[in-house]
Amino acid sequence: MKGERLIPRGSEESRAITGGVPRAFACCEALNRLAYADQDAIRSAWSELTGRPAPERLHLVPPLHCDHGLDLRLGANVFINHGCTLNDMGGIEIGEDTMIGPNVSLLTSGHPTALADRRAGITVAPIVIGANVWIGAGAIVLGGVTVGDGAVIAAGAVVSRDVPPATLVAGVPAQPVRALG
Repeated sequence: MKGERLIPRGSEESRAITGGVPRAFACCEALNRLAYADQDAIRSAWSELTGRPAPERLHLVPPLHCDHGLDLRLGANVFINHGCTLNDMGGIEIGEDTMIGPNVSLLTSGHPTALADRRAGITVAPIVIGANVWIGAGAIVLGGVTVGDGAVIAAGAVVSRDVPPATLVAGVPAQPVRALG
């Protein structure tokens, strides 16, 4: 996958990243106890999770699941629906005016595929989502993927390759369906 790198098991970087997992889980547990109507408290919990101020007009519907939190960057006016998983060890950037449907997974980490290397560490690769993107319910976006501005990812799609701007993709693996006007 594009931009993928191995973080060796037992390395200083591995300890630093995995050491932050309990913090991220605790932040998500606190966020997930908040009432949907209390968006101010949700934005405050988001700030605690990410270590930076919540973006302007962030709208989030709990629950949210995240394994790191410190490598999440969002533009203004992002909507994240319930049940989303943001595994951000490889970094996730989401552009302004983007809408993320329920149960979407953005997954930037994994393991080497070779059997002999599978427990050698974790692999990470960033996800970059452009501005004004719509990601439909249950879609999965894998690390190393860039989604262009104005694109739409259909519900249930598994995105393993870059998505051009203003393009609808669907299926497993996701394929271009048509250009959007």
